[in-house]
Amino acid sequence: MPLIVPFRLQPFRFLWILTLAAAVPSIARAQTGATQTAPTKVAAPQASPSQAASPASSFDPTRPEPQPSLMVDRDPVPSPDVVAPAPTATTATTGGTAVEKGKNGIYRLREDVNEVVQYCTVVNQKGKLVNGLTQKDFHIWEDGVPQTIESFQHGDVPVSMGILIDNSGSMRGKRAAVNQAALDLIRASNPQDAAFIVNFSDRPYLDASLTSNRADLERGLSHIDSKSVTALYDAVVASADELSAHATHPKQVLLIITDGADDASRYSLQQAVARVQRLGGPVVYSIGLLYDEDRKDAAVAKDALEELSNDTGGLAYFPASLDDVDAIAQQVARDIRDQYTLGYHSTKPASEGGYRTVRVEAEAPKLGRLIVRTRKGYYRSPTAAPKQPQIRSVAVSQPK
Repeated sequence: MPLIVPFRLQPFRFLWILTLAAAVPSIARAQTGATQTAPTKVAAPQASPSQAASPASSFDPTRPEPQPSLMVDRDPVPSPDVVAPAPTATTATTGGTAVEKGKNGIYRLREDVNEVVQYCTVVNQKGKLVNGLTQKDFHIWEDGVPQTIESFQHGDVPVSMGILIDNSGSMRGKRAAVNQAALDLIRASNPQDAAFIVNFSDRPYLDASLTSNRADLERGLSHIDSKSVTALYDAVVASADELSAHATHPKQVLLIITDGADDASRYSLQQAVARVQRLGGPVVYSIGLLYDEDRKDAAVAKDALEELSNDTGGLAYFPASLDDVDAIAQQVARDIRDQYTLGYHSTKPASEGGYRTVRVEAEAPKLGRLIVRTRKGYYRSPTAAPKQPQIRSVAVSQPK
């Protein structure tokens, strides 16, 4: 018996050794892969000049593409446990919400995945916000064809917002004033708004996840780890995707604060704009601190920020000094809270995909020439059959 037991156990030991030996290369490969995908301190690979000048020929904004991901919260201060409603994914390439007044004065959000929703800011020739317009004062064209406005609302609708702040080395001396302006914007926003903080330099970092907790947002703003490069377009793409996946409100906004041109992104400006449009939003507001930049570099950065904002229905601001940033941030908050929401069903078949241009005009003879800021178009994903609208009750602040 003493001789038989070792003889029976030995094959099992031998098989175990063989199994372990076979697994070692797989483990090594897994460890190598993990090392490659873990957050690093090195700059993202820069595109060649030809790549930066135009989108890749294979880029199709109507299809998901590999994109920059947001590195998860690096804040060393533990965030307090906050009970928040579960986020709802929004894939509204065309759909959106409209507000209806029901019985007993209760306002309801009507969600309709086939409805095209335009969030519009209307100003006069002096740039002042215009209130008091009615549905009949607006006209919409899609690909040059007039559309019938079926839903209309003017009021303070809650928004999900991403605040993107340049964390490059040149921003170090400006961050205190910028952080204060961002906090003042949050304080001036709708109490039901939710926001997240992204700091970006060589890559975007999610330093505060989507929340209404101001203490969490303040901690996210406090993270300063300046680098020498600016991957702005990657930050926009990743943040738009973050909103699409986790936004708690259909109305979505990105606010960008930067002091220079992009010099490190894998995505081009055109690709970033197309990605935002494909996701059905968000509206992009930009604050460019370009007053101390080289004239040529400032011109490049200014053009990029204006294209990002104008094509999505937002506005780009270029303060003359750091002292003006706080007032601009509060102006952005007022702009977001004082918009018109227009909804229509496209005259084009839902089965026809691709990009569709949208033009919105407002006319009120007694108010003179009016300027409407809204997104210039959207990407339609082909659908089989129209879905029925869903109704849910919400608290909506109406203009006084």
